[in-house]
Amino acid sequence: MQKFEKRLYMYEKVAEHLESGVHVIDSRGKTIIYNRKMREIEGMEIEDVLDKNLLDVFQFHSEEESTLLQVLKTKEPALNVKQTYYNINGIEITTINDTFPIFHEDSLAGAIEIARDVTMLEKMMRDNLHKRTNSLYTFDSIIGGHARLQEAVETGKRATRTSSPVLICGEAGTGKELFAQSIHNGSSRSDRPFISQNCASLPQDMLESLLFEGDENAASNSGKEHHQTLFQQAKGGTLLLDEINSLTTSLQRKLVNILQGSTDLPYDVRVIATVNEDPIDAIAEGRLLKDLYYRLSIVSIFIPSLRDRKEDLKELISFFISQFNHHFTMNIRGLTEETENIFLKYEWPGNVRELEHVIEGAFNLVGSDEIIDFNHLPIGFRQRLQHISSNPKVQEETDFLYQAGIDIKPLEVFVEEAETYYIQKALKHHEYNITKTAKSLGMSRQNLQYRMRKYGIERGGRY
Repeated sequence: MQKFEKRLYMYEKVAEHLESGVHVIDSRGKTIIYNRKMREIEGMEIEDVLDKNLLDVFQFHSEEESTLLQVLKTKEPALNVKQTYYNINGIEITTINDTFPIFHEDSLAGAIEIARDVTMLEKMMRDNLHKRTNSLYTFDSIIGGHARLQEAVETGKRATRTSSPVLICGEAGTGKELFAQSIHNGSSRSDRPFISQNCASLPQDMLESLLFEGDENAASNSGKEHHQTLFQQAKGGTLLLDEINSLTTSLQRKLVNILQGSTDLPYDVRVIATVNEDPIDAIAEGRLLKDLYYRLSIVSIFIPSLRDRKEDLKELISFFISQFNHHFTMNIRGLTEETENIFLKYEWPGNVRELEHVIEGAFNLVGSDEIIDFNHLPIGFRQRLQHISSNPKVQEETDFLYQAGIDIKPLEVFVEEAETYYIQKALKHHEYNITKTAKSLGMSRQNLQYRMRKYGIERGGRY
């Protein structure tokens, strides 16, 4: 038994380092190996899948069957099979699979699947016609009337008049690329390329090649496709560098050289960058160069989280229902009152993107009903809600607080409100003199001005 467990452990370690998805089930359909790449493809955590039956975690179209379970049934390999299915959150996934039965002596022990992710390619092909006529977002695409959101929109609109760099700050899922595309589409560059690159999605050496190594390398590759840097591809237009705080220090320094003109570029490109955290914290903890921040933050846009603008929730829900009705050719009319109340109380850590995914997942589970009920919500979302209220003591305290009319806020929200109040008080005390206020708070002028912009603090006097 120890020998078997040691061998399984070694197989798991090997699978973790493969760049193809690997999913192994036993003869009963329970997962025994589920590698890193497969988790990335399917957007799942290992504890959501390991030792669980496949059909308890994933959903398949009624006319189709899991290729893993199919191979268990037929005991024959299934090669190069495209499969579309849904994860526990109702998100659609498309893979091309090579699936093989596993035999131990003469008995069937399980099945192994090696998967290649084609989800984005499939979606691009499906939406291609629509995207040709609506390739970029505009400011009209931004849903919500919250004051801080509208302030961000106004800042973005003003940014369309110039070609200065822009830094967009906001948590994951708040819509940073939507703002970037809106700025590009509202500017004089709108008929030129908009190139977007997530800096956290590729190895750093590959990013370095994409950003800085162009014509020189391509010249030696006679007969091969011309290799252009991202700057060259965006010539005359806009280059969006998403999650720029994930770049290595050396790559950030190279970007500083380009932005300050130390490295000559034979083309005109506007740079927009995003960070998914407080940039001051990122600087303090060494994830963002101060020089790069100053170069990029000539225009700074701060997008509020969804939990900070819950008054926009109903409008967003209505928008996504309308969007998915069109996409799926359905006629969903809304949410039940119970479901709507759940949405209003939930804190949405994944922001607008999480809301969109939850509603999309519900569309895949709603069947012939026209109203989305709690039971139509994706399994993963329901489990998160149940986990929050699973502790009887916590539930009892929560019920008491609701009855007492006390609004318990997330710690992050409380800290933000307290910081805003204290900065306002300090500014008033020093008659809105930035230098004196910053000194009394023990921070730099730039840090104070950044936080004033972030929290929308009015400048009540000269400084």
